[in-house]
Amino acid sequence: MIRLLLAEDQAMVREALAALLGLEPDIEVVAQVARGDEVLAAARTNAVDVALLDIEMPGMTGIEAAAQLQRELPALKVVVLTTFGRPGYLRRAMESGAHAFLVKDAPAAQLATAVRKVLAGERVIDPTLAAAALSDGANPLTDRERDVLRAAADGASNAELAAALHLSQGTVRNYLSTAIQKLTARNRAEAVRIAREKGWL
Repeated sequence: MIRLLLAEDQAMVREALAALLGLEPDIEVVAQVARGDEVLAAARTNAVDVALLDIEMPGMTGIEAAAQLQRELPALKVVVLTTFGRPGYLRRAMESGAHAFLVKDAPAAQLATAVRKVLAGERVIDPTLAAAALSDGANPLTDRERDVLRAAADGASNAELAAALHLSQGTVRNYLSTAIQKLTARNRAEAVRIAREKGWL
């Protein structure tokens, strides 16, 4: 029996997934959490074989939780499930140690098959997303440029960004300018939008 952990912040979606996967004869959903920062403890407590993680969760993203699981419980297999078919998410999920990456509108049978395949040592990636990720290329932004863009998303001034990130205003300006250039955006708001659409933030 495959012991599965389900991490999804939307209760209705989580319960529906648990019910669908529970119909499979060889899969048992032994733990459910609504926050990314609850994943590791639940995985340890319930001795799970596979963790099914949503990307967007409070406390910690599914990608961050996948990286944590990879460090702490390397034998555990991770399947990342997302509503957002963004190529950058796929790349980041795979770099964080995920074994499968699927979009939520995939049929339940496909999800169950993916769970079995990752347990057998295979990787499973949504083919449309894989093609998009290859055509988009790697994320051109550095970690620091991503931090500054993420912080700028709420419309904070350079002075506010500098204070929040413990940088000088000149450094903040340079990071923003470089990020805008790399994304061929007209301004910081457009740069944030492009980076989000690509899954790079």
